[in-house]
Parts: sequence; structure tokens; C-alpha cells
Amino acid sequence: MTGPYLTRTRLRSALALAVTVAAATSATPALAGGGAGIGSQSSGHHPSGGGAGLTGSPTSPPPTRASGTHRSTATAKAAPGTVVIRGGGDGHGVGMSQYGAEGYALHGFSDRAILAHYYEGTSLGHTSPSRPVRVLLADGRASFTGASAAGGVRLSPSRTYVVSSTGVGLRIATTAGRSVAAMAGPVTVTGRGPMRTAGGRYRGSLQFSANGTGGVRTVDVVGLDAYVRGVVAAEMPSSWDPAALEAQAIAARTYAITTTVDATGFALYDDTRSQMYGGVTAETAPTNAAVAATAGQIVTYEGEPAVTYFFASSGGHTESIQNVWPGSAPEPWLRGVPDPYDGAAGDPYHRWQVTISVAKATSKLGPLVRGRLQRIVVTRHGVSPRIITARVVGSRGTRMVTGAQLQRAFGLMSTDVRFSVG
Repeated sequence: MTGPYLTRTRLRSALALAVTVAAATSATPALAGGGAGIGSQSSGHHPSGGGAGLTGSPTSPPPTRASGTHRSTATAKAAPGTVVIRGGGDGHGVGMSQYGAEGYALHGFSDRAILAHYYEGTSLGHTSPSRPVRVLLADGRASFTGASAAGGVRLSPSRTYVVSSTGVGLRIATTAGRSVAAMAGPVTVTGRGPMRTAGGRYRGSLQFSANGTGGVRTVDVVGLDAYVRGVVAAEMPSSWDPAALEAQAIAARTYAITTTVDATGFALYDDTRSQMYGGVTAETAPTNAAVAATAGQIVTYEGEPAVTYFFASSGGHTESIQNVWPGSAPEPWLRGVPDPYDGAAGDPYHRWQVTISVAKATSKLGPLVRGRLQRIVVTRHGVSPRIITARVVGSRGTRMVTGAQLQRAFGLMSTDVRFSVG
């Protein structure tokens, strides 16, 4: 995970870095790398139907790269007193690259072929498109419009109601403060159509509960495919090729039923901690068509739903899960693969460059460097150019660090980076 619309339009200006993007810099939705965010996730074990192999009929074969080879790790020589960081991609790098999926689609690959590439050895199965999912929309203040009932209490769909915690339950009142109902909670609110809450419109029912700190938690309880409609539109531009949108719909649907944040009352967040979800407000005709065309379809491995991580841009090669999240078991469908079309659609994250002063770099590294930064030497890559471990050489000694530590220290978009210190 996986931006948008692309939610992470972020070339890190907040970090006060001088960033040069070596690709189109037009306003492009920032694909959510979350998609499959990196929060608390566990594989679901749900029965799935079907098992059609993920095969496609591309109009031309993709470029290939010899196993174990990477693009050159050389980077431009930095001017004295500066550090040049050249990188590729945006996001964790596990599973499907969203820009890469669009590239495959533009080269004639079907949704099945796209998924077969990024999730090796998988098949398509089926699950009920109406199975409920529970998504956290807000935690704190709560209000809603468009409801006809709250429990057994009738409401006016044209009115806005406020929900507050009383310490022993929940109170529903009009915006003028007139109490309508007091209930033990949680309280389920229903309407004849989508309801408005938390700044958007949502299908399904809304469930309100006390959050334990004096506020109210708002959860959308919605059918799976109705939920996916609000995900695809928030994760991918609606102008993209239908095959890419359909691959995203299947990946998002599968992710929703195979991961959980292990929280009381909900299983998914509405942001990159899970995957972006914008409800009806985000929906578009092309993305809804992609969900309808793939109704209920999920990715399976040996008959079981397979966790389908996705992210914005790979930089040219995805990564194996165990190299990204230490302690994760290798998964046969989450192995790094070449991503030859990742630079499609004017991908602004495919190649990028950051230049900062040595003094600033030393400051950002903090305890990761001993003395003044002199160089950073990569000691181990993953199956892609992403850094697993490196040596940070300073004027007073050397420290071993991980690629993730370097990424956090410099605020970079990925661990696929090369350093030159002047």
C-alpha cells in the first residue's frame, strides 16, 4: 500500500528535500501503496469456489530480465558537500504494482493475466459479493444524515443527527440538541439508500459504539462488492484501462477478506493502513463497471483466498514478502517478479531523485551514523534492487542498518535507492 485519487500525492515536500522527479510531474493521483497497507494483517481462510487458472492472451510478450540481475546501481556523482539519492518506485513493493498493472493492460493483457504475473501460481475463485465487511470510518465525533431508523426508533432521512457517548451508552440527538433516543449501544442505523457520515456517503448500515475515551466510533457495515466499489475508485484513476481496473477490483476484494486489523467492532480501516475506501462519494461509472464485471471473483492459492498486497509503483521489479517485512514467512504467490511496464501512464514514481547536503543527511540519519556521513554501502539487496542491509560509514566509524531504516530516516518512497556522497 496502495494512493489517488491516489492518495499519496507526496514527493515529500514536507520533508524539505529538494526532489527531482525523473518522469512526468503533471498532477497524477497518488496511488495508495497501502493497498494493502502494512498494518496488522492476517490471512483469511474462507472457502472459495471456482479455480479457473489465471491465464490471458497478451498481444505481445513482456520483456524479460535474467534471474538475479538488476538495473545498474551506479548513481550520479554528487557534488562536494551533497548527497544524491536516486530511487525507483513508491510503496512496499510486495504483490501488484498499480502502475505496472496499467502498463500490462495497455499492452493488451487481461485482468487474469495481470494477476497471474504479480501473484504467481494463483487461480481465480469466488466468494459471495454480499458478504458483509466492517470498515472504520471515524473515531471521535459522529453524525449522520439519510437514515430512516436507529434500532427500533424511526428517524427522518432529511435530518442530520448527532451521536454522543453518555458513559453508559449512546445518545442520538438533532443538531439543535433535542434528544431522540438513548441506547446501550452499539447502535445500528439504516436507511433506504446511502447515508452521509464522516464527510462522505456510504452504502450499507452504520454502526456506532463508544470508543472508550469519550468519543464515538463510526463503522460502515457493507456488502463486499459495494465496499469494493468505493475502494477501486479511491485506489486507481477511473481513466485507466478496464483490465487494470478489473485486476484492482479482484485484488481489493481478496485483500478485504484475507486481512484484519484485529480491532473490536471492525476489520478494516478506510485508508492505507488497509486500503483506501471512499464510499459512494468516490464511485465512478468505469470503476463500478470493473467491480460488476468481476463480481465476487477473488485470487486463490491451492483453493484458499490468497492475501493480495498491492502498492503504487515498483520501479521495475517487485519484492518478495520476507525481504520487506522481517519475520514474514515466504509465500509462493508473493515472490518478487520483473515489472517491465511499471513506467506506464506517466508514472511519476518510477524513477526519482533527491539531493540534500551532507550536513542535512547526517542530521537525518541521527544515531544511524557515527560522526559526519562519508558514504553508504549496500551489503545486501532483495530479489529487486531494494536494500535489505547497508553500511553507513561516518567519520567516527561504521554502523549496519536496514533499508527500512534508511527509508524512514530520509523519508523516501521506497527502499529501491542508490546513494552518492560528495
